[in-house]
Amino acid sequence: MTSKDFLNNSRNEIVALETLLTSIPAIAPEGGGDGESIKAAALEAWLRDNGFDKNGCTIERFEAPDSRVSAGVRPSLVVTIPGADDSQRVWVMAHMDVVPVGDPKLWNTDPWTVVEKDGKIYGRGVEDNQQGLCSAAFAALYYLKNGITPARTIKLLFVADEENGSEYGAIWLIKNTDLFRKNDLVLIPDGGDSEGRTIEIAEKNLLWLRVHVMGKQTHGSRPDSGANACLAACALSVKLNELEKVFDKHDPLFEPDYSTFQPTKREKNVDSINIIPGEDTFCMDCRILPCYTLAEVLAEVDKRIHEVEAQYGVKIEYTTPQKSESPATPVSAPVAQKLAAAIKKIHGIDAKFIGIGGGTVGAELRREGIDAVVWSTLDDQAHQPNEYCIIENLIKDAETLIEFFAN
Repeated sequence: MTSKDFLNNSRNEIVALETLLTSIPAIAPEGGGDGESIKAAALEAWLRDNGFDKNGCTIERFEAPDSRVSAGVRPSLVVTIPGADDSQRVWVMAHMDVVPVGDPKLWNTDPWTVVEKDGKIYGRGVEDNQQGLCSAAFAALYYLKNGITPARTIKLLFVADEENGSEYGAIWLIKNTDLFRKNDLVLIPDGGDSEGRTIEIAEKNLLWLRVHVMGKQTHGSRPDSGANACLAACALSVKLNELEKVFDKHDPLFEPDYSTFQPTKREKNVDSINIIPGEDTFCMDCRILPCYTLAEVLAEVDKRIHEVEAQYGVKIEYTTPQKSESPATPVSAPVAQKLAAAIKKIHGIDAKFIGIGGGTVGAELRREGIDAVVWSTLDDQAHQPNEYCIIENLIKDAETLIEFFAN
């Protein structure tokens, strides 16, 4: 049986797995949920029912301690399908957790009950990231059901805590296990485009700043007797935004193709219009091309802070709620080239390699020297009301993974 026939014949089973997973809200405690344990148990039972623990295949469970959830742990599952060659394993990493539904009035259907209509299935998590999870599961199932030994050992990782930083998921696994090898090939089906053309191989360096300006509060009519923290904060936010003119290189791999330094959140200061605030706090979201290091960026941030302190007579402190930088996966890397070849064969299109401004778990692996790519065929419904997955996208992604595993 061809892979395409197998997947088309499995359409009802694919929808059934999506339905099962959607019915179990796997929301992190940050979103008011109780984690992934119930969903992981249901997924593990499905895997066992479908033979993923037989004929040399294994299912392993890894648990990151988390006292905030009733189970006390955040579980991740690793499925292994032995291949002809185990010296370089192929990983597909999808996440089990989902985000909250948001305003339920914006949904046309129950977010936790899959509804199928016009070739789409609707529900929270059906695309982010159950499309990737199910495509990986059914691609691997093709090998099991047809008694085919894959060219390389296949590893499926269904991970916890991706939506809130991966501290209890991929990061915990990297720090606390020896699951990964430096030469492993890792595909993360958690981002892409409606054609399935783009392969993400790089991320901009990420820097969040929370800036606290301390001056002297006074009456609105007497600025001469105080130090206006709000005025100093505004001046500094403009100076930091102007770093876009300092770190001004362009890289067509990214969109936009330049580094961005954007003021975002502003915290409440005083309650009355006629009070000059003595304290003011604002935040910056900076996405920086990887040709620049965060150390050199922060040196320029410090320089501009000192200038504002001197000009406005204030004291300024800052923290970095998020700070990360990672190398790119080379276009020539085996994982990138093998995936591009599979896309060409199944989709009939030439892959396009890109970088992104957002952050993915791929950066964590790249920092460890492991080549990782992010790819899928989707309409980018993540975190939206009425989230949907196009069933044919899921099937085609699974077919692409089967080809990816074969080489």
